[in-house]
Amino acid sequence: MLAVAKKYFGGKKSDVDMTEGNILSHLIKFAIPLLLGNILQQLYNMVDTWVVGNYVSGEAFSAVGTVGPIINFLVSFFVGFSTGAGVVVSQYYGAKKYKEVQKTVHTAILMTVIIGVVITVLGIALVPLMLDLMNTPDDVLDEAKEYLTIYFAGIMGLVIYNMGSGILRSVGDSRRPFYFLAVSAVTNTVLDLLFVLAFGMGVRGVALATIIAQGLSALLIMITLMRTDNCIKFSFKRLGIDKTVLLKTVRIGLPTALQLAITSFSNIFVQSYINYFGTAAMGGWTAYAKIDQLIFLPMQSVALASTTFVGQNLGKGDVPRAKKGVNTALAVSYFITVLLIIPVVIFAPQLVYFFNKDVSIVEFGAMFLRWLTPFYILCCMNQIYAGALRGSGNSTAPMVIMLLSFVGFRQLYLYIMSTYVSNTVIPIAMAYPAGWLVCSLLMFVYYKTARLERGRVVK
Repeated sequence: MLAVAKKYFGGKKSDVDMTEGNILSHLIKFAIPLLLGNILQQLYNMVDTWVVGNYVSGEAFSAVGTVGPIINFLVSFFVGFSTGAGVVVSQYYGAKKYKEVQKTVHTAILMTVIIGVVITVLGIALVPLMLDLMNTPDDVLDEAKEYLTIYFAGIMGLVIYNMGSGILRSVGDSRRPFYFLAVSAVTNTVLDLLFVLAFGMGVRGVALATIIAQGLSALLIMITLMRTDNCIKFSFKRLGIDKTVLLKTVRIGLPTALQLAITSFSNIFVQSYINYFGTAAMGGWTAYAKIDQLIFLPMQSVALASTTFVGQNLGKGDVPRAKKGVNTALAVSYFITVLLIIPVVIFAPQLVYFFNKDVSIVEFGAMFLRWLTPFYILCCMNQIYAGALRGSGNSTAPMVIMLLSFVGFRQLYLYIMSTYVSNTVIPIAMAYPAGWLVCSLLMFVYYKTARLERGRVVK
């Protein structure tokens, strides 16, 4: 038992120095556990959706699904903020400045707790307003409000896990965050079935199952950070805020957090356009959104791998190796995405049917998948280049480009399309690939003209 505990909660060999060795091997070994972990994290809300879709009601299915953009907004903000801390840690780690790593870890965790408290209070208070902005139909409003209120009440587990796992990944350890998510995902599934089937708790049950599971993953992460023997070791005695480290973390993390959060928030307005077409379209979009998240995960995982890779190598000062890693990550991303597109288009109805057996919902969901999925290849470029730029410490440019594309351009497209061209569901849904195309073009131009080393954090 002691050996097992030491293996998963401590030890010096879980971190990985990416400044030496085979580039492709580093990226793949890092990305695979990250990908599996991200899949498990998506399973939280996906399992909730599946359980209520099959064992509660169609209204409950739509209620849990329609709050997806709000939940993604929260997850995106904290992933962005933890990215800032991760970049600072990875560059200090690559430069072998371990005292600065310690300061970053303790500053980041304390800030996470403070932000988590603020989001909990504000989130619960603003639930009615957020659902109103999404034009949530009356027949699902009460259940959506109940699910979201419980989710906000337990948000602390989510934010602590994301920050802690970001710190582990910054030193090359993507395995243990995956292991802990596996435990919490199984816990979530078991509690979902227990609360819904055995106790008949409906939407309230799946919400409680989710926050309990997230709390468990946060606990495991914190135990790991406290028991590890390397430079990211956490101690309550050292908890505090270092102003220099905080400024660097905020300078990188805040633009990323704002970009991801605002983009996710803008999707709430896309959801409101879809909701206009009725409950069946809403349910079909809910199913599409769950599959959409899974398709995105491989390229996002490789992008996060490139962020850590670039951060460590620029920390050491090896610019050519950092650039070679970006090109390798881009090739891997294209390859995996093409492999995913083909089966999703072929088996679109069956994939939607897994989430909901209603004929109308399956029809809408399959239609969304077949129209939008082929365009996912456009996203590889903007995801990988954005990850590389953030790893260099330059998160402002990706923020500006993505906000212009995913928020500004997309909202303009939706207004023009719905008002002057065709207010039908597929042209509205095509706002997504239109934004992806604009973003990739802008990101390509910027990356090719910018100097990757310009954004270095470690001097």
